Amino acid sequence: MADALSFLEEDLTCLICCDIFTDPVTLKCGHSLCEECLQRFWRTQDVPQCPVCRKECSQDEPIMSLAFKALCESFKKRKPTAVSGDVCPEHKEKFKLFCFVDQQPICVVCYTSKKHEDHKCSPLDEAAGNLKEDLKTQMDRLQATLADLKKAQESCVKQIELIKERTSMDENQIKEEFEKLHQFLRDEEEKHIRSLHKETKLQDDKLKARMEELSTQISDLSENMAAVWQDIEAENITFLQNYSNTLKRLQHPSVPNTIPELQEYQHYPIQTVIFTTGARMQNLVQQPPVTLDPDTASSTLQVSEHCTSVQYVEKKMDVFDNPERMYVGVLASQGFSSGVHCWDVEVGENSNWTLGVVGETVNRKKHYKWYPKRHFWCFHYMNSTYKQGNNPVSNIKYNERPKIIRLQLDFDEGELRFMDPHRNKSLCTYTNGFPERVFPYFCTGDVVTPLKIFSSENQKL
Repeated sequence: MADALSFLEEDLTCLICCDIFTDPVTLKCGHSLCEECLQRFWRTQDVPQCPVCRKECSQDEPIMSLAFKALCESFKKRKPTAVSGDVCPEHKEKFKLFCFVDQQPICVVCYTSKKHEDHKCSPLDEAAGNLKEDLKTQMDRLQATLADLKKAQESCVKQIELIKERTSMDENQIKEEFEKLHQFLRDEEEKHIRSLHKETKLQDDKLKARMEELSTQISDLSENMAAVWQDIEAENITFLQNYSNTLKRLQHPSVPNTIPELQEYQHYPIQTVIFTTGARMQNLVQQPPVTLDPDTASSTLQVSEHCTSVQYVEKKMDVFDNPERMYVGVLASQGFSSGVHCWDVEVGENSNWTLGVVGETVNRKKHYKWYPKRHFWCFHYMNSTYKQGNNPVSNIKYNERPKIIRLQLDFDEGELRFMDPHRNKSLCTYTNGFPERVFPYFCTGDVVTPLKIFSSENQKL
């Protein structure tokens, strides 16, 4: 019966509104539609036509069939209505309970059936309240996770912006430094070309002077030779009368007896120029062996533009808390896991400073005491007292307060030595080795005097 009704419903359905015909009308082409649907369609057309087959309609269309209308209304009354959403489709009883095993509402008849035997069930309102609370708890956790994800996304955005900013700064610095090299090479090129032209001009001037001298000698000799030939062609009596003068021209020629040798061209010492220019360029680009990494500087330390000095500021700066940033202090850009290294730090009148090296894996977000067991190998000065780690250093007199501290690191030998280079005096030494890669470490609490890093005079230890 249900299948028969389904087939009948297809025949009684309007192709425009897709519902059972209301006030159905029929066109001459045989297609039927709701009168209102057809009129609404025609209002959009210049010429009335069938919405289905597009055949043009005449003025006496459409045709209304009362019997067809009655059939549609009768079908609507006989068509079964959908079961309400709060009624059990199997037992036609209202849902009263919720089965936690099947996770669906059930009626009382379902509850007494074998299908839900021994299932945990609760009244609908009670179950909905408990489940909503559980979902709210899960939503709170998801909300916290969402907040963390957004925070991580914001962090990525900030890092991208920071990378772009620093990339731009590095690009500009690269251009500036290479422009210095380009200008240096242009100046050297121009200087050596001037020198080449100067030397060439000297040689040209000498040769031109010699050519003028030779031209004069050639002219004189030619004149003498012409006079001799003239004497030879003269009458005998005349020839004999002038013979003594002719001999004088031959015996005392104005041309020298020997022809000067031509000098070989000396090429400009190009290879020597390139070598000396390269050596001078090395001096030009020489940089301190250690430079600071601004990304590791704590919020109270200001690193200079060229990353060669650091100064303490009383008010914390608004800096991005990236993973590399230290809670206290700043690290160098260069890390060492082998070899011998040396760098000098000008402390001057700074009254609160710490220098040394730090292990690569230390937790940079904590404030550790400067102990080797914490992978801090440091020498510091504060309150007019020098300390190696936590142990006071007593071999430094007040009037011998060093202005420059030299750090000498021999990683392979496991030694870090702090020196006063002006007095060639050892201040303190660590000798028990380093279990991991280390980075030079700097810290200051003096708002007046910065710490400055520069090349030591002798880096070969």
